[in-house]
Amino acid sequence: MVESEPIHAINGVGFPTLNLLLEEAHDRYVKNNAKSFALFKSGLNDMPGANTRSVLHVQPFPLTIARGKGATLVDVDGHEYIDFLGEFSAGIYGHSSPVIKRAITDALDKGWSFGGKNEYEGQLAKILVEMFKYSMDSIRFCNSGTEANLMALGAAVNFTRKDKILAFFNGYHGSTLMFFEREPKYSLNSHKDFVIAPYNDIAETEAIVSNLPKDSLAAIIVEPMQVSGGCLPGSQEFLQYLRDLADEQKAVLIFDEVMTSRLHYGGLQVSLDIKPDMTTIGKWLGGGMSFGAFGGRGEIMQLFDPRQNRLHHSGTFNNNVITMAAGVAGCTMMDAVSLNDLNARGDRLRYAISQLIERRLPGTIKPDHKGLRLIARGLGSLFVVVIVGPDRERWQALLYHHLLEHGIYIAARGFLALTIEITDQHFEPLLKAIESFINKYEAIFA
Repeated sequence: MVESEPIHAINGVGFPTLNLLLEEAHDRYVKNNAKSFALFKSGLNDMPGANTRSVLHVQPFPLTIARGKGATLVDVDGHEYIDFLGEFSAGIYGHSSPVIKRAITDALDKGWSFGGKNEYEGQLAKILVEMFKYSMDSIRFCNSGTEANLMALGAAVNFTRKDKILAFFNGYHGSTLMFFEREPKYSLNSHKDFVIAPYNDIAETEAIVSNLPKDSLAAIIVEPMQVSGGCLPGSQEFLQYLRDLADEQKAVLIFDEVMTSRLHYGGLQVSLDIKPDMTTIGKWLGGGMSFGAFGGRGEIMQLFDPRQNRLHHSGTFNNNVITMAAGVAGCTMMDAVSLNDLNARGDRLRYAISQLIERRLPGTIKPDHKGLRLIARGLGSLFVVVIVGPDRERWQALLYHHLLEHGIYIAARGFLALTIEITDQHFEPLLKAIESFINKYEAIFA
């Protein structure tokens, strides 16, 4: 691909405005993705915005993917991409895994939608309770991380007989449990009695909790790393403070490890040595199928024992045959060694990107830099490559389109989740694409 001329100055004569740069990128995108555009326009007739999953929407329209194999995606226009997104962490096994494909095929040969228990659910439960034995005595399945977090919160409220729930700004616990720093005009959030505090801020959290009515805190829900919130790790001190606070308040500490569970065998809680009362999981542990689960201390989970007629938790597809079989197969592929290798690979890639930025943009790496900054942040196989500073959203959009033009597929917001199919040999195309972006727009970081 022939590189265009670099941009030499932000305010110099002839410098294209940011809007114009985006407009040109969008024009190229429309021209190069005619079939995706046609499918998008057709979908407008039947779905609001031709969309049923908000995170996939990008301007001017999202790509439609035709197929995937290994670490490669192919869109309907025939363009190939190295997939660094890994289905937002759910696709950890890569595309068309023969192990998972065989497990699903074998299960389907016996039938599905039984309206009864099946042989796989007990196997998966045993595997996951063993994997998360640090804090989990028993487990229940559902269909998504959102459901898992709603069920865990419901259990905490019933167990404690209290109603306040402490959560944190920029935390994401599912489509009905999002806590933006600035409250949006419209929200689908669950109408529970939430109290929101700043993440990683012990002093401010203490002040907020001290103003609550006595003995009113039922639960604390937190991600050990805020993944959707920009891959911001929680500090050891902050997370330990929440453990101590839960003990003091007789509240249930819930670790949302729907995404972070892949960062250490048994979840980040093991590497932190901080034991929650309940843990929620999902994403990759369902073998790439729709999946969620929650578990924890036996005395809390006993609330769901149907023999005791207490909390009624149903769901037609909680134990669906396809997910259960795929989950069992997937978990056989991911032992502690495999997860460690994957996360070490992610650390190497993130370090290589940071080194590239430090070498090419040395004046921007300090947090107090006043202009735009390009940073890589996260842990292991989950991290972001993002632009921060003035007009960051539009510059991020330009980076996203630049990477697509170089055959690199990540989330529009800059998120990457490596799959086991990504090897060190895939690093170079991504690093070259980032460096070519720096070559072209180096002046904006001055």
